[in-house]
Amino acid sequence: MSLRLHGLSTYPLLSTIDDPRDLRRLPREKLLALADELRAFVLESVSQTGGHLSSNLGTVELAIALHYVFNTPEDRLIWDVGHQCYPHKILTGRRDRIRTLRQPGGLSGFTKREESPYDPFGAAHSSTSISAALGFAVGRDLKGADNNVVAVIGDGSMSAGMAYEAMNNAGALGSRMIVVLNDNDMSIAPPTGAMSAYLARLVSTRTFLTLRDIGKGIVRHLPKFVEVGAKRAEEFARGMAMGGTLFEELGFYYVGPIDGHNLDHLLPVLRNVRDAKEGPILVHVVTQKGKGYGPAEAADDKYHGVARFDVVTGKQAKPKANAPSYTRVFADALTAEAGRDERILGITAAMPSGTGLDVFAKSFPKRMFDVGIAEQHAVTFAAGLAAAGYKPFCAVYSTFLQRGFDQVAHDVALQKLPVRFPIDRAGFVGADGATHAGAYDLAYLGCLPNFVIMAPSDEAELIHMVATSAAIDDRPSAFRFPRGEGVGCDLPEIGVPLEIGRGRIVREGTKVAILSLGTRLAAALDASETLEAHGLSTTVADARFMKPLDRDLIRRLAKEHEVLVTVEEGAVGGFGSHVLHALAEDGLLDGGLKVRTLMMPDLFLDHGDQEATMRAIGLDAGGIVRRVFEALGHSAATGEPALRA
Repeated sequence: MSLRLHGLSTYPLLSTIDDPRDLRRLPREKLLALADELRAFVLESVSQTGGHLSSNLGTVELAIALHYVFNTPEDRLIWDVGHQCYPHKILTGRRDRIRTLRQPGGLSGFTKREESPYDPFGAAHSSTSISAALGFAVGRDLKGADNNVVAVIGDGSMSAGMAYEAMNNAGALGSRMIVVLNDNDMSIAPPTGAMSAYLARLVSTRTFLTLRDIGKGIVRHLPKFVEVGAKRAEEFARGMAMGGTLFEELGFYYVGPIDGHNLDHLLPVLRNVRDAKEGPILVHVVTQKGKGYGPAEAADDKYHGVARFDVVTGKQAKPKANAPSYTRVFADALTAEAGRDERILGITAAMPSGTGLDVFAKSFPKRMFDVGIAEQHAVTFAAGLAAAGYKPFCAVYSTFLQRGFDQVAHDVALQKLPVRFPIDRAGFVGADGATHAGAYDLAYLGCLPNFVIMAPSDEAELIHMVATSAAIDDRPSAFRFPRGEGVGCDLPEIGVPLEIGRGRIVREGTKVAILSLGTRLAAALDASETLEAHGLSTTVADARFMKPLDRDLIRRLAKEHEVLVTVEEGAVGGFGSHVLHALAEDGLLDGGLKVRTLMMPDLFLDHGDQEATMRAIGLDAGGIVRRVFEALGHSAATGEPALRA
């Protein structure tokens, strides 16, 4: 493929497509050239913004074919996860804004209802598309409408139980809908060719679907042993020719596999399933991640998520780190602990590199388990291992652990099983935005009995918390850490378990107390310098634990200071709420103590720079200072100096 880059004028066909109606007016013979332009435009755009690359290069022809065949947005098109939807965004009126992707105030990296009528359902967590599509299909039937509903789901997302729950329900209801399985990694079927494409076109025709229904009706009237034999023969024949027996058992007509990059194969099959009034139907499409871009095709991770990069060389422009990332520090610490304790195991839900467990797996491949996109299973699997006497570390992003909350509550906490939860991407996550924000783990874990919950203030503390979690054998534990690099502190050679439920004083003062949980400690220390300069003697404490709380430390801070400010990178209901509850129980809110809680606001925050977002919502040093001034009645705007206390 010849890539044409640098300027919209070099995309003569794509520049004429302002929405799918323009696409549907193009002659069929021009679609291949349009696909070349669209792939080049995706590549050029992502090279400037960063984002998900390989999955989007793989869906170019599929996005064109779907919008060419179906009458979107009246026909509902739902992309699972959404990180393969850049070609879809470009074709649906967002071409001119695509270079704002994942930038502050720009386009989301995922589908978003507020962004376009062509995004009927927002998605950034996997395996939701079939459930949502079934909802749209049943809603259509209840209204007596006749539009089509199409869900596009990747093979990775099909590893989650929710997808099969939805398919089972859809098959039972019999609602007319189409599921496109985009198989770009799992290789469910062998390479497609002319014969499989012909068979797919054949079995997707309405005539064939009708004949199959007639045949099934006739067989049902035959003696039972003949019916069973005929069914087995049909399943065997179809399985040998095309696969799909599993989907047929769930009540779907299976069509495929077909080449997802060959429009001569895609278009007639999609037209056939569009015009078939039977349903539900599953169309199995095989695509290639990174299609058309050599570096992405050759990379082990297929350039799934990239920073800005040079198109010619493929080299990513990642800024030089001043300190190791929290993820890497965790991975090295866990690997070191596992070298001393053979009972330590690693578990992740399709995120080995994201959680750092790929590092662990290099040293202990037989003690590392990637269960696929199945957070619920990951948690209960870990619970079973804990009950069997092992020390499982179930490493999951904060936003994804939400999906396993029932299992955390019922299978882990209720039974006091010592599952360890390293929670990555806690707090703000930058360009991934609200769908991936790690805002809620303190609140949803903090309400559960039997839990130990920790948050390190720096990467050295993280190493100690890995050791602490490994040492806790009588109950579950969790420790959360943010995305990005640490503060650059000296790292201990070996982690030392902390005393459970004990914080520490980092700086002594007399007037103001700042009690921080997690990596906002650096901002708290910066704020104390400013407060001292204004004559406000300030104590800074590192809570270390949200559960159990250091009640002695909290009582001391409350009794010895006029102002107490808690700081956390979490939502309402987290650390600050627990501190307030403790103060109320101990009767420490009845006097003159001025308490303020600083946390993430009670709203979903869009994507943006992490530190800029901190400043905007007042979780930086300046925001802490302003809250102290407000508590004392000083002017927050002028920062009027106070008399030294």
